Amino acid sequence: MTDNDKPDALDKMVQAYEEMLKRTHDSLAKAGQETVPALRDLLEKSRDHMVELGELTREEAAKVADYVERDIKDAATYITETGADLRQWWRFDLDQVEQRLLEMFTSVADQTSLQLRGWADQARHAIGYHTGEISGPGTLVCTACGAEVHLHQTGRIPPCPKCHATQFKRATPQDSQGQ
Repeated sequence: MTDNDKPDALDKMVQAYEEMLKRTHDSLAKAGQETVPALRDLLEKSRDHMVELGELTREEAAKVADYVERDIKDAATYITETGADLRQWWRFDLDQVEQRLLEMFTSVADQTSLQLRGWADQARHAIGYHTGEISGPGTLVCTACGAEVHLHQTGRIPPCPKCHATQFKRATPQDSQGQ
């Protein structure tokens, strides 16, 4: 078992995901009406700051930053392709999502929409969710059997409950039409 697989490391990585998203949100809020720096730069600064403070190792911080960026890119792709808002991207009762996480994620997605649209084409082909990775709240669909996994809070992605496969995509309204 590696350090990243231990229960304490799991909790540390989940907390780090939320903290990195919060710090990125705070940096965007401070930018206010000024030109908003690229999201990736803000995420890198947040990552580096967490390493400097000794909150995460460089490897852990890089993984968490990748997870946060993946989720933001996926949200951007969804918003760009559907014109819908984040409530539909999450696809479950928002009362189950902590209000602060919704506000942070929405703010990051809204304030960086131009940057996100630029990433959307790249992300459309590159986004994948894998068992063991950390993801924010939402519904994932198994790419092998189509079963849904509902993440009601930030956490590690489990294997598919139906077929035990390990690869997922974010659920879309088209996924629920076939059910």
